[in-house]
Amino acid sequence: MRSRTTTLAVLVAALALSAGCTAQQDTGTGAKPRTIRPVAGCGKASWTDPADRSPTRAPARCDKGAPAPRPLKKHRTLTVATGTLAAEYVAPLRLAVDKGEFKKEGLDVRLKVLPTPEALPLLAKGDLDALWAAPEAAVVNGITGGFDIRWVAGNFSPDPKSKSGLWVRLKDGRSASSVSLKGSRMGTMIGKGSVIMYPMDTSFAAHGADLNSVAFQQLGSSDVLTALTGGGVDSAWLLDPVWRRVDGDKKYAFLGGQPQGEPLGGALYGPNLLQHDPGAGVAFLRAYIRTVNTYFAGDYKADRAFTAGLARLLEVDAEVLAAVPSLRMDWEIRKGTADRLQKAYRDAGVTKGAPLPENRLVDRSFYAEAVGHRP
Repeated sequence: MRSRTTTLAVLVAALALSAGCTAQQDTGTGAKPRTIRPVAGCGKASWTDPADRSPTRAPARCDKGAPAPRPLKKHRTLTVATGTLAAEYVAPLRLAVDKGEFKKEGLDVRLKVLPTPEALPLLAKGDLDALWAAPEAAVVNGITGGFDIRWVAGNFSPDPKSKSGLWVRLKDGRSASSVSLKGSRMGTMIGKGSVIMYPMDTSFAAHGADLNSVAFQQLGSSDVLTALTGGGVDSAWLLDPVWRRVDGDKKYAFLGGQPQGEPLGGALYGPNLLQHDPGAGVAFLRAYIRTVNTYFAGDYKADRAFTAGLARLLEVDAEVLAAVPSLRMDWEIRKGTADRLQKAYRDAGVTKGAPLPENRLVDRSFYAEAVGHRP
């Protein structure tokens, strides 16, 4: 009897120890909860409070080379759509492919150029595994209509020195603080369904306007700056590195851009990775996160040789790439970002109906498992 009691006590102690090292995490998609285990090299700094929106918040980081690969038992080929292969925010994916980080996980990742509206139905049907884009209005409308899609990881936020965003042409010697945008004309290459509507809505409100009191003029990428400097529009949303052309010119002022410390895009998963093969979904993000920690942890453009190599990979001009600050690569999603995006879409009139709750749009469980974070 004493032997059986001793054995039982040892078993209970072992189970308690095991429970202290692992945890079950609900995926939020109806899939079976997965076991979360601690990950070497990913300590407290590998997770930040999602409610922290401080511009000075340091993005989550693991050690260089972490999280280590955990190859899948069965090799998987994943097709990931993205609107472009040349943009800097796609650089971690391009480099992960180039350096074999996905292959270390047992994944063959194939990047395919497709605009979001075309990619969404393919993602929902399972013809695509993931989309590297943003939770634009089309995504919200698709999920409202029944698409099983979630935003599962962030991509970047701007460096404090970046002035990519809303620029205005000053008139009559006015200062930026006295500018009123109500009734003005704005040039942009981005439609009203873009995530940029959120920071744009905020900037407009600070200058006496809203999305309905400003006339939008959608222009080609090479025409936006010309329209602003030539007087065709009163303001314009200037992207990297175009804003450098007016920076320092007293005739123009920067009114604001994407919020610092708050990614507005990243990885979107469909049913293939959300439901059918979540292990591959975790493996994809593990490779992405490892690439960020290894190559993009800080001011990566301080290394000129690395920047030149990155320019060759992205097939862009190295001087142009080096002319703007490094992005703050950030795989996490802030709490409430989905709500703020939806408000901007409703203000712009591109979505209808009641806003979706965050858990219909966001699933943090994949990157939490990748870094070993237990809620």
